[in-house]
Amino acid sequence: MTDSMNLPNSLSYCHIDAFASRPFTGNQAAVMPLQSWPDDAVLQAIGEENNFAETAFILPDASGESDYELRWFTPEVEIALCGHATLASGHYILKDRPDLDHVTFRTRKAGILEVHRDTSLGEHAYRLALPSYAPAPAERASWTDLLGAEPIAREYHPGRYNILRFATAADVLALSPDLKALKAVGDDQFICTAPGDGHSSGADVISRVFVPGGGVDEDSVTGSAHAVLTPYWAKQLGRDSFTAYQASQRGGLVGCRLDGERAWLSGQCCTIVEGTFYLG
Repeated sequence: MTDSMNLPNSLSYCHIDAFASRPFTGNQAAVMPLQSWPDDAVLQAIGEENNFAETAFILPDASGESDYELRWFTPEVEIALCGHATLASGHYILKDRPDLDHVTFRTRKAGILEVHRDTSLGEHAYRLALPSYAPAPAERASWTDLLGAEPIAREYHPGRYNILRFATAADVLALSPDLKALKAVGDDQFICTAPGDGHSSGADVISRVFVPGGGVDEDSVTGSAHAVLTPYWAKQLGRDSFTAYQASQRGGLVGCRLDGERAWLSGQCCTIVEGTFYLG
């Protein structure tokens, strides 16, 4: 139910870099707390105005199932799962609440998500529990025209996640996709990945993620993609834990651990801006 009649003229606003050990790295998210849900058109307009990969809206959960309700909007659409903006939302709440060690979020399609404080990783570091989305081998039609190179394997999860495996990190770094053609495919994630051997990050695996159909040409650090990469690479590497680096322009390191039906992702957050968003 929406409550646009009681929508205030301004909202609190926080800009957070997630999966970032320092400012200007990782992925940018806006986190905006609400007291009631406005019309979806208002939420979408705010997402477009912020122009980040995602804007997260949080609302105290009156149902008692979790601490907060959580929804995410790109500049163009509402999405079913977003990892980095969930990590940012956890940071927004936990950074000023030393009495809490974790916070839970009820989402519309991804279930209950958790963010736990993890001081072993450093200041403002957290572990995020997402559902594990194991992909399965899929038909390998030619991808050269779309990506500028041909993957050696393809796997798919029906949440519209495409895992495109390349032989080397250099192959992933060299990709020059046709973003217009990828957008025409639909609101899919195209997760291009390879072993991290020799990459300067020192990570076990690397990736780049393209989501032009969702309004994000190349994402900076994509938590939801690692909900798919975690079970995929756990199987490939033969172990449950590994490190992953998303090799975007901003870049970001993600710790990944498979735990049954959950993918635990770890990383740090940096608060960049706190202020007021005016609606009229």
